[in-house]
Amino acid sequence: MQCRLLRGLAGALLTLLCMGLLSVRYHSRGSPQAVREAPRRSPPSPLSPELQPDDVFIAIKTTRAFHHSRLELLLDTWVSRTREQTFIFTDSPDEGLQERLGSHLVVTNCSAEHSHPALSCKMAAEFDTFLASGLRWFCHVDDDNYVNPRPLLKLLKTFPQTRDVYVGRPSLNRPIRASEPRPHNRTRLVQFWFATGGAGFCINRKLALKMAPWASGPRFVETSALIRLPDDCTVGYIVECKLGGHLQPSPLFHSHLETLQLLGAAQLPEQVTLSYGVFEGKLNVIKLEGPFSPEEDPSR
Repeated sequence: MQCRLLRGLAGALLTLLCMGLLSVRYHSRGSPQAVREAPRRSPPSPLSPELQPDDVFIAIKTTRAFHHSRLELLLDTWVSRTREQTFIFTDSPDEGLQERLGSHLVVTNCSAEHSHPALSCKMAAEFDTFLASGLRWFCHVDDDNYVNPRPLLKLLKTFPQTRDVYVGRPSLNRPIRASEPRPHNRTRLVQFWFATGGAGFCINRKLALKMAPWASGPRFVETSALIRLPDDCTVGYIVECKLGGHLQPSPLFHSHLETLQLLGAAQLPEQVTLSYGVFEGKLNVIKLEGPFSPEEDPSR
């Protein structure tokens, strides 16, 4: 009698268990409410998110003498479109600029002279500020450059993040040569390409981190003094001679060393940087019609 009772209870429990499993299966697969409440699986995140404007650190090198004549033009034009990503490096405090730029005005301890040590000192400050920012690209320009933000971003997007990238315009049609000091009072002749700082150049973070042993802190000035060349040459030396990298030349960067009249108005929207200057007493500018006279706007 007791055995039959136990078998009966076991059978009842098994029946209830099967009904419960069927119910769960039905509700989890067939119930519209269950389908609506199921969590959605988000798409996998890409390994390298698409480059955005605020991923690019733009450094402008200037000096006190050009705060009014050059920087005012930049602040009223292209910098107004890239203010959050643009930092100005100078050698003297300026209350007016400080009010307009806040922390984006970086007053260095560098000399106002146009000498190799002074220029390299400012480049070192630019480089260190970029490394501390965590941004993905470092782009250097001078205070007589005009930057087109959209073509700049378009160009940088063409480079895979897995590569070390150093892009700009060489000012020479051949590699520059330098004497590299070696032990026992010996020297070694080296040659390398460099992007002229007057046209601007860009370096991605992957490469910049590798450059740090020769470019961060006081090391950049020391490296520049070692080869007795200015800051833009020193960048090329570090990339090509120390790291075995290569300059990626681009015709989209322009400096005052070029004959700028050769650039037509139709080409301007695609250029990354433009410039202006005076050569042999004559303005070297892009011929562009507009409402402003050369006295009001000497940059064109």
